[in-house]
Order: sequence, then C-alpha cells, then structure tokens
Amino acid sequence: CSKTHLPGYVAKAAELKQQGISDIICVSVNDPFVMAAWAKDQGTVGKIRLLADPSAALAKALDLTVDIAPLGGIRSKRYSMVVEDGKITSLQVEPDGTGLSCSLADKIKL
Repeated sequence: CSKTHLPGYVAKAAELKQQGISDIICVSVNDPFVMAAWAKDQGTVGKIRLLADPSAALAKALDLTVDIAPLGGIRSKRYSMVVEDGKITSLQVEPDGTGLSCSLADKIKL
C-alpha cells in the first residue's frame, strides 16, 4: 500500500480531480491513529482523505473482506470505487489482492 497503491493516488490526485472526481478517499481496516500517521507519512493532506474501518464494517457490508492471519485476520481487499450521488458506478476489485492490476490510480474506470 505504501509503496505503490496509495502513492499513485497521491501523485494523480490533481489529474483525477480535473476529470471530475470530487473526493479521493482511502479506507483501510486500521485504527484512526494509524490512518492519521499514514496520511502524514504519505503527504495526503489536501489530496486524499484517509478513513479508518477498525472493525471492517464497511469491508463486510461491501463483501470485500479477506482473512490474512499474518496481518491480523480480517482485512479489506484492495479496490477502487467510483460513487456518484450515493450509488456505486464502478468497482474494480483486485483479483489477487496485490493492488497491481486494476485498482491503481491509472487503472480507475470513471
């Protein structure tokens, strides 16, 4: 996430916003303190809003959970999602969970 996935969105934030994306939000199964530290480390201020999903409630509601024991159990799959007027209009879920095939910033489908 810190090597490829999130930095791509940070780098392309202005371009995505020019294409009509009003907000770029990164949700992770982590606590708010980890997300705040990650945002600071990755320089997301003014570009991407990082939100915590500590109990994986959103990931579960979207049926996008994956159990990865070495990382603490239930996590969220990597995905990109476009939401327009409260409706999901595009959802790209990583088939292998690596974050390298369809949910990178340059692969997002508007």
